[in-house]
Amino acid sequence: MAESGGRTSKEQAETTEAVRWTTTTGEVAETGQGRTTIGVVVVQKIAVTATREVPGVAALGGGMARAFGALRERIPGASAAQTSGANVEVGEKQTAIDLQIIVDYGVSLVELARAVRRNVITGVERMTGLQVVEVNIEVIDIRLPGEEEAAPARVE
Repeated sequence: MAESGGRTSKEQAETTEAVRWTTTTGEVAETGQGRTTIGVVVVQKIAVTATREVPGVAALGGGMARAFGALRERIPGASAAQTSGANVEVGEKQTAIDLQIIVDYGVSLVELARAVRRNVITGVERMTGLQVVEVNIEVIDIRLPGEEEAAPARVE
């Protein structure tokens, strides 16, 4: 057997084909051709975007988080929080996602939760390769007809 760096060619081949995941800054895919690191915030943004795509979702996150996000948008050079309303835990090969949503009045909450869960799982698994083990959804409010979000005071 050929030796290279203390490992047999069979061990090198197994290492090259294997994928290893860690949780330091997100998930890490390692192959013989290099590593790919995906930050936790990436999974959060995918989950938030997938949630917003579902008709009937009025907003994500609690009132304070949305107010601070809207306030940040008005400050020159600042960026709004794109992950408000989503908390993500990333394990070795799996992820769990907690969402806080506000829904439009009249929408079936059971059907909406099912659609959000399906869309989030599909998006995260397709884009990251992680298995989504759970998507917990907390409906924190209902937006009534004619009800608009109060705009926070303008920062100058």
